[in-house]
Amino acid sequence: MSTVTTQTREATAVITVSNPPHGYMTDTLVGQLYRAFRTVERAPEVRVVIFTGGGAGVFIQHYDLQELKLLCRKLNDRGVRYGATDHTPERDMDLLFRGIENSRKPVIAALNGNAMGFGCELALACDFRVMQDGPFSIGQPEIRVGLVPGAGGTQRLARIVGMARALDLVLHGRRLSPAQALAQGLIHDLVQADVPVLDVALERARDLAGLSPTAVAHGKKLVRHAIEASLYDGLDIERSLFVDTLASPEALRLVDSAISSDRDFRHL
Repeated sequence: MSTVTTQTREATAVITVSNPPHGYMTDTLVGQLYRAFRTVERAPEVRVVIFTGGGAGVFIQHYDLQELKLLCRKLNDRGVRYGATDHTPERDMDLLFRGIENSRKPVIAALNGNAMGFGCELALACDFRVMQDGPFSIGQPEIRVGLVPGAGGTQRLARIVGMARALDLVLHGRRLSPAQALAQGLIHDLVQADVPVLDVALERARDLAGLSPTAVAHGKKLVRHAIEASLYDGLDIERSLFVDTLASPEALRLVDSAISSDRDFRHL
């Protein structure tokens, strides 16, 4: 059963997402995450927010391919295509990620395992990323089923690791190990396997919560403004081209093939 739960520890709100057995993201879970974040973001007693996964070895695996297939089918049946200048409205996931970035409160992604596709995009929107060491992966594998990332996985990734590395990761659909993610600047901390990643995230949160909330908010805003002058224009284009890939026959074929052969992004 999929769940999103919130627990407040001192001045830190921990939002935990779980969707056993695979940890896939769904439209329902996106809505729950968005509502949970809005609630804690508005709570005056909360100074820091942490996102983490509730399943063993999984933060968020990736978006449910069955839901992507339905979108592929609908758009293919309509026969419409989208260009870079077409406008696609924001969704709950876009509002969630924008809310994380615009929040006065620091937001930490405590990656307790695989963070692929949407899981990586959620982590990219957060201010800090700490990841458990182990046999885990992080990345944007969408191109392996004929898609491009559609919720910041091109725009935010390039801003964090640079264009050259982002091109390599997106166009090849590469999966990085935690150590590789640290080396490429994708995560801030690599947490040893015998130490719970949430403990390290909470330690960082305690430090942030003990600082001036005004200074932290202004510092966050100023640093983000310095590197994101045209981010939302880029995201507007990304959403449209993501929908266009959903509308392509090759995406429908590849997603359907992955489902039929009982594969997911981990095995592409």
